[in-house]
Amino acid sequence: MTDTPSQPIFVLVRPQMGENIGGAARAMWNFGLDRMRLVDPRDGWPNSRAVALASGAGRLLDEAGLYDDLPGAIADRTHVFATTARGRDLSKPVLTPEAAMTEARRLTGEGARVAFLFGPERAGLENADVSRASHIVTVPVNPEFFSLNLAQCVLLMAYEWRRQTGETPAIDTPDRAEGVDVERLGDHFEEKLDGAGFFFPPAKAPHMKMNLRNMLSRLALTKGDVQLFHGMLRQLARRRGIDEDGGAE
Repeated sequence: MTDTPSQPIFVLVRPQMGENIGGAARAMWNFGLDRMRLVDPRDGWPNSRAVALASGAGRLLDEAGLYDDLPGAIADRTHVFATTARGRDLSKPVLTPEAAMTEARRLTGEGARVAFLFGPERAGLENADVSRASHIVTVPVNPEFFSLNLAQCVLLMAYEWRRQTGETPAIDTPDRAEGVDVERLGDHFEEKLDGAGFFFPPAKAPHMKMNLRNMLSRLALTKGDVQLFHGMLRQLARRRGIDEDGGAE
């Protein structure tokens, strides 16, 4: 399968039931989407129950990418949308499915590589997953019963993609940083900030690091921006070393 940015990929994060993976594949293919990635499926992969439920969409399962973790699954993506029914204490644009797919069509028309994240059946995406997304997609469902089956959620998003048949003209855009670039920048920030004693007290360190990742993911960084941040961090560390040595390296 040729990897082109003409459509988004759908990433199922820690799916629990093979039937729902198969149902999601079937829903995607109903509306012309065929790029699926799986992150750490609970019952292993391949899964015979997924094949049975996929019906004529088994090709999607044969060609689905399998990943151990979410950063690996979105490493080559420039824009990531996280689907969630629950409110989050993370500052990100929140879109309806219609608005999200309008934005996704615009971005893919510009050559961006887009991913949509779908969480496991029992509890959905974790905050650590959502922190790696640039946008949140929330379905306006009944607030007294907001649980959506995984395959249903995939179906809804795939339908919205197909419904918006208008073509968006391609325009020149900045060279957007890929997921792997942002992930490495986050690692660099954590390394230098750890060395400077920033993550204090220790009990708050995990939450502070998650907020850092959340901030980086929503900044729409270009590859040049990432290189600039790396250079700034290296220079600050070098300067700190000079100062601590009394002015001499």
